Formats: sequence, structure tokens, C-alpha cells
Amino acid sequence: MVSIGGTGWMLLFAAVAGLFALVIGLGIGRRMGVVAGVAWFGLLWSIAVIAIVTLVPAQNGLGYIPAREHATSCSWDIGGPAPGGFWIFGGGQQLLNTLLFVPAGLFLVLAFGRWRSGWLLVPLGLVALAAYSLGIEETQLHVARIDRACDVTDIIDNVSGAALGVAIGLALLPLARPWRARRGASRR
Repeated sequence: MVSIGGTGWMLLFAAVAGLFALVIGLGIGRRMGVVAGVAWFGLLWSIAVIAIVTLVPAQNGLGYIPAREHATSCSWDIGGPAPGGFWIFGGGQQLLNTLLFVPAGLFLVLAFGRWRSGWLLVPLGLVALAAYSLGIEETQLHVARIDRACDVTDIIDNVSGAALGVAIGLALLPLARPWRARRGASRR
């Protein structure tokens, strides 16, 4: 039986997800322009990386984790007993949870900023990212085998990161101008 977990598996999964996102981004880029292609690549890959980093076991070879040893409820201790660092990167876990969602918020704005309906789609996308974070925490709570803990602070940090990414995306929107497809793309 192959045990899946640890940094090596995370990097492998991120590379595979990146290839899939790249293929989709290139297809979109040909049709709607480079900025749209990059935005969709970044959005899809960042969403996949979030799942990989939060749902793949942090260590390889965990084996069986008895249900009685796994938490039965989420921690409601805001800013609670999160470790001071993350197993891959240094720094506080709360900061890293926030930074993990920043690219998704930024690329969300660049992906939907090309349409007038973006003013509705971006806030809905932000709500979807919040629901995604909640779904991840629920999965961490109910799947003991991945040996992760559900924490309300993570949701707050994730949503803060997504909102920060949206703010950065809005600031970059006039520079990126995703509504301007590359020349000739609309003539095909």
C-alpha cells in the first residue's frame, strides 16, 4: 500500500495540477488574450494548491489514525493554539493561512474583471472562496486519516487572505486591463 503525505507528494500534486491549469489557461489565452489566460491559470492552480496544502497529510506514512484520537469538533479558540510555523515554510501559521488564499482572490478579480458582470461575479467568487475554506475545515474535521484539525481561526485567516487578494486584484485591474483581448483574437 502506498502512503501519501508529506512535502514530496504535495509538490508532485501541485506540479500535476499546474500542468492541467496551464493547458486550460493556454486555451483561454488563445481565445480571450494573455491576461485572461494567465488569470484563469492562476485561479485554477491556486484553488488546487489550497486543496493540496490543506488536505494532503503533512507527514508521509501516518497509517491508521483511530477515530477516538481525532477531534470531534472544530476549535473555536480564535487565534488559538496554532503552531508557530508551518511544516514547509517558516512564519506563523495564521499568516501562512492568510497568504495561501491571496492568489485566489487576486486571480479571481483578473479572471472576471473583463466583464461588466464582474462586479457581481467577484463578490460571489469571494463568497465561494469562503465556502471553500469552510468545506476544507469540515473535511479536516471528518476525515481522521489526513490527521488535520478543524479550526475556525483558519477560516477567518483564509477569508481575510482572499479579501486581501481581491483588493490587490482591484488595484491591479487598471494596469492589467483584462477586458482588452489580444489583437486578432476577436476576429477568429
